[in-house]
Amino acid sequence: MAGGRVPGPLADDKLAGAVDDGRLPRTPLPGPGTLSPPVPSSSTTALPKPAESEPKDADIEALDLAEAARKAAYELKKKHPSVTFTSGRRDKSDQARAMAQNVSQNRTWIEETYVKSKARDACQKWLNDNTDKKTVAEIETGLLGVLQGLTDSELAQLSKHLSGEAFDVQPVEKDADKITQSIQALPGVKKFLDMEGGPVRWHAQF
Repeated sequence: MAGGRVPGPLADDKLAGAVDDGRLPRTPLPGPGTLSPPVPSSSTTALPKPAESEPKDADIEALDLAEAARKAAYELKKKHPSVTFTSGRRDKSDQARAMAQNVSQNRTWIEETYVKSKARDACQKWLNDNTDKKTVAEIETGLLGVLQGLTDSELAQLSKHLSGEAFDVQPVEKDADKITQSIQALPGVKKFLDMEGGPVRWHAQF
């Protein structure tokens, strides 16, 4: 009809107010791909914390012991915190030096200390054949040469120190009986000596 109003696009009057007026919504909406954090449930059980590792003892770790001897050393230290370890694993040079220090005081110390084996007899034979070698340095050099000519299995028959399966403890007078009894009761202990060829030493091997 002439002069009449031209009808506009069909629209629901109720949607008219839904046109974006450029203002942000009062409640921020999560961005694309963002999920709301889950609501904690009262039924959720907290996971237990991992157990803290046992504190290390620097003196024991420095002994470089095999596992059975290492665990025994920790147990002994736990029962008797005052104990002092004087020897653990030895290489061939350490073993030769330890024997030489004793042999310089007693020429038959090796024979008196170690059980009969090819290694023991070879070391004692060198001493018997080289009576002119008397200083610790001379004896150490000679014994090291003997040890270097032996196999690992032969060396193992000489001393458990060479495999890390033995440690020595400084003897004390206070609580001596209690400590030596504890050493002999350690798990895995196979031999305990309170004297080695004369000198007083507490030696445990596993």
